[in-house]
Amino acid sequence: MERLQKVIAQAGVTSRRKAEELIIAGRVSVNGVIVKELGTKVKKGDQISVDGKGIERENKVYFIMNKPKRCVCTNGEQEDRLKAVDLIDCPQRIFTVGRLDYDTSGVLLLTNDGEFANMMIHPRHHIEKTYNLTINGLLSGADIRRIKAGIVLDDGVKTLPAKVKHIVKETQKAQTTFDLTIYEGRNRQIKRMMEELGYQVRRLHRKQFGFLTISDLRQGEYRLLKPFEIKKLRALAQEGSYEHLIIET
Repeated sequence: MERLQKVIAQAGVTSRRKAEELIIAGRVSVNGVIVKELGTKVKKGDQISVDGKGIERENKVYFIMNKPKRCVCTNGEQEDRLKAVDLIDCPQRIFTVGRLDYDTSGVLLLTNDGEFANMMIHPRHHIEKTYNLTINGLLSGADIRRIKAGIVLDDGVKTLPAKVKHIVKETQKAQTTFDLTIYEGRNRQIKRMMEELGYQVRRLHRKQFGFLTISDLRQGEYRLLKPFEIKKLRALAQEGSYEHLIIET
């Protein structure tokens, strides 16, 4: 027996939190009966419907991809843009775990497991993500200190302290390339951080997600995550409370 909201999330319909909202709203039925109580448990063989449409319990799949540039992280219709999900040949209805911008490349996870996806991107889990980026201008020592201390973004929210490493300043090109590790995943966070400092991002590549890298994958290539990698990612999320992080800046 499993909780109804967990089964809905595992089916890739939505996140567990959103599934709870659907249940409370009376949009979920089990064996033809509307269920509004959270914590309701269902067994294998029960017929579950959301908005009158039955859900299917698919086999769970987990992929890692080196996302190419000029590729979007959405399942919606796109007239002239390539979708990341279209690069993977699998029968399951998968979706991206979070998003990378159209012009950003690098580590991208894809799955049909809504619960797993939510664990990976929920703000409280603080799985580290490392980007290599190039900005216009020469990154100053003062700005490096601001990044390490946290930057107040345009919406008034202050970012968590971040790591800055492997700084390469190119005076003739008036640009700086460096690695930046963050512990959250706000919308367009890297670009917004740089904008607050007065820089523009010329190139952005996510090189690492937790312990996962894509050094063995060319852009557009992907592979299945290994069982031990999935287990380790879940453990990282469960242990990822910011209060227990030690950030070496």
